[in-house]
Amino acid sequence: MNRILRCCTLLVLPLILAAAPRVLRAQEILQQQVIQPQVVDDPTDWAKKMFDSTSHDFGVVARGAEVTHRFRIKNLYTQDVQISNVTASCGCTSPQFDTAPVKTGGETYVTISMDTYKFQHLKTSTVTVQFSQPRFAEVKIPVQVYIRSDVVLTPGSINFGAVGVGQKVDRSMDIAYAGRDNWKIASVKTGDPNVEAKLVETARNAGQVNYRLDVSLLPTAPVGLLRKQMTLVTDDATGGEIPLLVQARVEGDITVTPTVVQLGTVAPGTETTKTVLLRSQKPFLIEKVECDSNRQAFRMPPLSKEARSVHVISLAFTAPNQLGTFTERFIVTIEGRKEPVYFTSQGEIQGSSTQALNAAPATIPQGQ
Repeated sequence: MNRILRCCTLLVLPLILAAAPRVLRAQEILQQQVIQPQVVDDPTDWAKKMFDSTSHDFGVVARGAEVTHRFRIKNLYTQDVQISNVTASCGCTSPQFDTAPVKTGGETYVTISMDTYKFQHLKTSTVTVQFSQPRFAEVKIPVQVYIRSDVVLTPGSINFGAVGVGQKVDRSMDIAYAGRDNWKIASVKTGDPNVEAKLVETARNAGQVNYRLDVSLLPTAPVGLLRKQMTLVTDDATGGEIPLLVQARVEGDITVTPTVVQLGTVAPGTETTKTVLLRSQKPFLIEKVECDSNRQAFRMPPLSKEARSVHVISLAFTAPNQLGTFTERFIVTIEGRKEPVYFTSQGEIQGSSTQALNAAPATIPQGQ
């Protein structure tokens, strides 16, 4: 029997060895025929790169709270960028945007607000930003919020509005809770040293708890926009922090609009005129307007010899021959004011050819 098995083995083994290369070749062919996943470029990638973020979660908020978020969009390219439309998939979300073309290096914003009065609990929405220039693209932005039904804020934020520098301004908010008899707000985080807050419990009865939140903007607040998040820290086991918006516009005795004059992208020798407004609650006299450099790119306008509460300054700009980023600071001397008022201008000087700028923004790839 053993002799028969050895004979069979000797006969079969050469057949197996002869077939092995063909089997290996067949396996190679099968592997080559397997469809490999293809990497497809996202045609909207160029547009997404301009956003500071492409999603937002507001977290847990109180009912009635003012809930807004700004998405910053910066033009990274040599072509103008323009938003044509912004839509939302849910009626709980309202977008605001500007359709003005954005020059190279310029910025624009898409601001979204979510309705926390009509809606409760988890709300999700998709915001779609459409671009028409330099070519069509859509960027979809998911946003969400969880709206508590047991805590109500009235009003929905602390808004000081326009405040003169050095002034102290007070605002109040009512906070109503329905639920546990022993519910309480343990502390308040103001989020800014120029803002103070005091919490006063006004009622507690049968699961109904009421507080009054007194908020003060201190005289130390600097000139500019203040937009901070204040936090109410409760004793809830989960979702114990309730955010609320605090905002103000602190104005100096003289305000400048705009504080940064955008010159856009211009070729050497190009002439353009930009307008700047200086305002004050009291009439004032401008003694002189000067550039910080000696490049002589601007022609200074004739100034009014009368004291006014609003002055309009027209700046005639001629782009210099030096290519690249251009910036200039202006110094405005006001009669009777110790410190001058400052504002700046910025732009890109680009040759008539396609010569690249110093640290130039990119051109959108044709394949995207």
